[in-house]
Amino acid sequence: MKRKFQIIGILIITLLTYFNVVQAQGYKINKVVIDAGHGGTDPGCIGSKTKEKDIALLLATKLGDYIKQYFPTVKVIYTRSTDTFVELYKRAQIANDNKADLFISIHCNANPSKAPYGSETYVMGLHKSQANLDVAQKENASILMEDSYITNYDGFEPNTEEAYIIFSLYQNAYLDLSQNLAIKIQKQMKEKVGLYDRGVKQAGFLVLYKTAMPSILFEAGFLSNLKDEEFLSTAKGQDYVASGLFRAFKEYKNELEKNSMDKDKEDSVPEIKNDTLPYHTIVKDISKEVNDTLVNNIVFKIQFATCDVKKPINSPDFKELKDVQEVYHNGLYKYLTGNEKKSGDALALLKKVHDLGFKDAFIVAFQNGERISPQQAMKLIKKN
Repeated sequence: MKRKFQIIGILIITLLTYFNVVQAQGYKINKVVIDAGHGGTDPGCIGSKTKEKDIALLLATKLGDYIKQYFPTVKVIYTRSTDTFVELYKRAQIANDNKADLFISIHCNANPSKAPYGSETYVMGLHKSQANLDVAQKENASILMEDSYITNYDGFEPNTEEAYIIFSLYQNAYLDLSQNLAIKIQKQMKEKVGLYDRGVKQAGFLVLYKTAMPSILFEAGFLSNLKDEEFLSTAKGQDYVASGLFRAFKEYKNELEKNSMDKDKEDSVPEIKNDTLPYHTIVKDISKEVNDTLVNNIVFKIQFATCDVKKPINSPDFKELKDVQEVYHNGLYKYLTGNEKKSGDALALLKKVHDLGFKDAFIVAFQNGERISPQQAMKLIKKN
């Protein structure tokens, strides 16, 4: 365990120099890449009567149609529009080459047991449970169908846990915005679609780690669960899920751009109207993210939680954390701790926060009370 945190610490300092943080101010969503998982020779999960590749493509197409209908100025780009196999690295490459502003990857889940059900949304990061790692390994196994996967993925081996520790740190630069969208998606799935809310999670997905923009991976439900599969196999169920994804996209876009969509048009997007939703849940999960103030020079803090509702500083959810700081940013409440002058002290604090159970907490930087990118912080430290 001690060695694992040492590895993480070294990697954080190394990777900080490569991060290019998205600035929310002036941020516009002009291009969206929608990725239907699997395809062609790669069926993905297989249910009793459905295949993940087919459900994912239907959901991706419906989501794209909604965006094109209600936001005609937004360019929608698909990584695949037919039943074809596209390598994972090429999916990220499509997004990067098109300078996309958002990447949405759509999948379905499965489990050896027929009991698990519901939707969950992932952002790139360190898995904090074996279940999260299992999902990432399942989706990443697609690379084994590629001829040169060792070369294409820098020697990454999808079945080794250590590989996930290394490459999952890349997406921290976009974690704030990615989690913002992920939280909105899960809220829609719970309140408008009726799928059981399994929460917002982090894990190392190959399809996300090289995308140079906010990115999420959505698991629509479990094809191994008979009720989930039945719901996802119907045109109505697919419409509900796609409309839920669209509503989350719309809210995310309008929040960042301070726009609003015509209410009459919004009401025409389908949603389940009744009070008894199929798999309704009241499960609530805290995510993680960024921001705060200080006054002089560069300081490092640990961001350990992000939430769409305000929590008291002394919330029992924050366990034994001291000096908890709250900042409202991009429509979310961010919670941080610490005020470290040295990166080594920040790493030591990060380990303590991890030990308290906040496994996907990470380091953020500020100068003279203003948030700066980790890249800027490291450059300034080296310069001085």
